Amino acid sequence: MTKVHAAITAVGGYVPDYILTNAELETMMDTTDEWIQTRTGIRERRILKGEGMGSSEMAVKAVANLLEKRGISPEEIELVICATTTPDMMFPATANIICDKAGMKNAWGYDVNAACSGFIFALNTAAQFIETGRHKKVVVVGVDKMSSIMNYEDRAVSIIFGDGSGAVLLEPDTEGYGILDAILRTDGSGRVFLHQKAGGSARPATIETVMNKEHYVYQEGKSVFKFAVKNMADVSAEIMARNGLTADDVAWLVPHQANKRIIDATAERMQVSAEKVMVNIHKYGNTTNGTLPLCLWEWESKLHRGDNIILAAFGGGFTWGSTYIRWAYDTK
Repeated sequence: MTKVHAAITAVGGYVPDYILTNAELETMMDTTDEWIQTRTGIRERRILKGEGMGSSEMAVKAVANLLEKRGISPEEIELVICATTTPDMMFPATANIICDKAGMKNAWGYDVNAACSGFIFALNTAAQFIETGRHKKVVVVGVDKMSSIMNYEDRAVSIIFGDGSGAVLLEPDTEGYGILDAILRTDGSGRVFLHQKAGGSARPATIETVMNKEHYVYQEGKSVFKFAVKNMADVSAEIMARNGLTADDVAWLVPHQANKRIIDATAERMQVSAEKVMVNIHKYGNTTNGTLPLCLWEWESKLHRGDNIILAAFGGGFTWGSTYIRWAYDTK
C-alpha cells in the first residue's frame, strides 16, 4: 500500500504595516537599541493597529495570499487549524472566525494553543487528517497579535514580541515528499517561568487583576533561555539522528524566532552553517505562532523540491519540538 504523506503545497504570509523600531522603544522605556540588539538580535517588529483588530485580521490576509498562489477557491478547503496564543475571543475559536471572513464555507476548524510551539503542534495534528485520507486540503495558520498582551513598561519582555501571521496548505503526497517525522514534547512545570497570570478559569479577570497588570505576558528570562537553548537544540539533533541526516543533508533549518542566541545555539548543535538558517527576527521580532510559517513564506522562492527541512520551536508551558519535512515543490 502506498504511503500517504501530508505535503505543504502553498505558503502565505502577512505582517502589519506599522513598524515599531528600537528607537521608538527608547522613548517608551529605559532601554537602548544596542541593549536590545545585543541580547535578542531584534531591530524592529510589526504591530497591528486599529480598534477591534484581532489576530484573525492578519490570518485572513495570509490565507488569501496562500489561496491565490495555489489557484484554488476558499470553498475547496475542508479543515482549518489555527495555532494562536492571542485568539480574537475566548470563544468562538479564531479558526471559525477565519473561515467565515475568508469564505471557507465548507471547512470546519479549531484552535491549538501550545505557545510558541503551537504551529508545529498544529501542523503535525493536521497531517493526520491528510495521512488517514479524511481530508484532501487542510490549512494550518500560525498567528499572534502579541502587542495585545504586552506591558510596554516591561523592557525585559515587550522588546521581544511582534505581530504577524503565516499559513500553509497541506495536501496528500505519495512520492515521498511532505511531513516525514516529528518529535513533540511538553513539560508543564515550566509554566511558572512563562505565562499570562490572569484571564483563565483559575484566575478570571477582575478589577484587581487588571490593576495589577496580570493580563500581560510574564517571563523569567534566564530560566526560559536556559531551557530553550538546550531543548530546542536537543530535539533538532535528535530528529536528524533518527532519520539518518547529516548537516550536509539539511537544506534549511527553520527555527522559532525567539532570540538570535537560541537560533545560533540550535544551528551549532546541528552543525548547520549560518547560510542554511532562516532568520528574520531582526525585522519581525518574535511573532510566536507566526514565526515558522513567516520564515517559509519569505524563503519560499529559495526552496526546491526534495529539500530536507527541519523546523524547530520552543514555547511557554514548556512546549517544544521539531519536524522533518521533504519539500514538495519548486516555486513557479
